[in-house]
Amino acid sequence: MNPAPNLFLIGPMGAGKTTIGRRLAEQLQLPFHDLDHVIEEQTGAAIPLIFELEGEAGFRRRECAALADCTALDGIVLATGGGAVLDPHNRELLAARGFIVYLETAVDIQLSRLARDRKRPLLAAPDRRERLEQMAALRNPLYRSIADLTVISDNEHAAHVASELIQRLQQQWRREPAPAAA
Repeated sequence: MNPAPNLFLIGPMGAGKTTIGRRLAEQLQLPFHDLDHVIEEQTGAAIPLIFELEGEAGFRRRECAALADCTALDGIVLATGGGAVLDPHNRELLAARGFIVYLETAVDIQLSRLARDRKRPLLAAPDRRERLEQMAALRNPLYRSIADLTVISDNEHAAHVASELIQRLQQQWRREPAPAAA
């Protein structure tokens, strides 16, 4: 058993972090947060606009601040953005404050799930496959390095993945509130 106050979902775009996260939160009776939505609420701007005005570096700064806020909470399910693991401090925060589930997904599945998505700035590339493969080469080792549990979310309905995940979490994760601050 790995005790932790929170459940954090990591993985690439299109892995199902938000959809599966909502189902998990409902079944676990915990509040759900999506890091990208938190950033949009804090800024009053959509992610593509933040990228347009501040670039990826500006977005990543905002992402770090929002992640610090979310990981300070107690008893939540959090779907992170795919690139949140790029920052070493973010990886430390996630590992220190939650049980981390890596939703692993093949690039072919991502391409299928994201075929109509035009809102993700990092996918605005001439060759989406090449872009996703580049991101996977960089990020997959980072996801694996901090994951407490890896679940393959390819070709499965979100309800099925969430149900399977609940069973595995019952064996591997114990929700334990964070110790009180001294």
